[in-house]
Order: sequence, then structure tokens, then C-alpha cells
Amino acid sequence: MTMIDTRASHTASFTEQHFSVLFLCMGNICRSPTAHGVFRQKVQQAGLAHKVFVTSAGTHNYHPGEPPDRRSQRAAVERGYDISDLRARQLSEQDFEQHDLLLAMDWDNLALAEQHCPPTHRRKLRRLTEFCRQHDAAVVPDPYYGGETGFQQVLDLIEDACDGLLEHVSSQFVSPTAAIKGGRR
Repeated sequence: MTMIDTRASHTASFTEQHFSVLFLCMGNICRSPTAHGVFRQKVQQAGLAHKVFVTSAGTHNYHPGEPPDRRSQRAAVERGYDISDLRARQLSEQDFEQHDLLLAMDWDNLALAEQHCPPTHRRKLRRLTEFCRQHDAAVVPDPYYGGETGFQQVLDLIEDACDGLLEHVSSQFVSPTAAIKGGRR
């Protein structure tokens, strides 16, 4: 099955991908595209782009087809991430089946996703901040109505969480033999 990701200029074949992550916020113009861009770059730098598919969506259809908020783009560029190719879209029923992890930015969006998620896929729903290693935060706060520092705080949390997420996703590719040799069980 081939899926065209309307958020980027590439086609991803799920038969070729081994793990798929979807980032989720309300409008898909601030937090989730920032996480999408940060994690996409970390995956590429780790040499896992051929194994990990990354996308994002919003629980609401406020900004379909729009690029990320200019403030999100500016903050991302300042840290070396280009998210200008991403476009907002709404979470769909197919997303619950197609992705291995659906990571919400906050409790409200997690609750909205849970309302629409079939029970067989609820185990895939989590908060992104569960993967933070340095920050002790329950959520990635919405910076939309705040100032520039809010977008920097969002990036601080997302970069931290994406480091932990990359470690988690990378562990999915460890063979049983390598895991035993490396001391893991």
C-alpha cells in the first residue's frame, strides 16, 4: 500500500517502512509540525529514514493545506530545522491503523484522539513528553497565543522528547541476537 503524505513532497510505501510516527496537536501549524520536522531530521541523521516514516496532523481542521505558523518556522530555522514543506491536515480514521505511534502534544488532544480511536489501536496513543529525558513536563504547551519565547520552549521540549523517541524507535530495529550480545534482554 502506498500513501502520499500531503505534508511533504515524497511518497512513503508502508511496505518499505518499518515504523511510523504521527505527531498530533490541535491545528497542525505549531507544535506537531515542529515535532515532525525535528524528528524527521533526527531520523535522517541517524540513518533511519528508510525505516521510519514521520508525519503529523491536527485534531481540528482549522488550517487544511496551510504551512506551519511563521513563528514556528522561524524558531525551527534558528535551530537548523526546515519545516516549510509541511502542510496542515486533520487526523483521519486511517491514521490509527497506519501508524505505530500517535503522539499528542497535550492532554486535550490526547483525549480527542482517544474518542475517535478504535479500541484495538489505543495502545498506540501517547503523549510526546513521555519521551523527554531532560525536562519534566506533562505536555508541550500551545505557543499560538503567546510570544516568541513560547516557541523556543516548545522546541526545547520537542528536541528533548525526540531524542528519547529516537532511542525508543531505534530499539525496535535491534535484532534479538544483537540485543543479547549487547546485554539487553
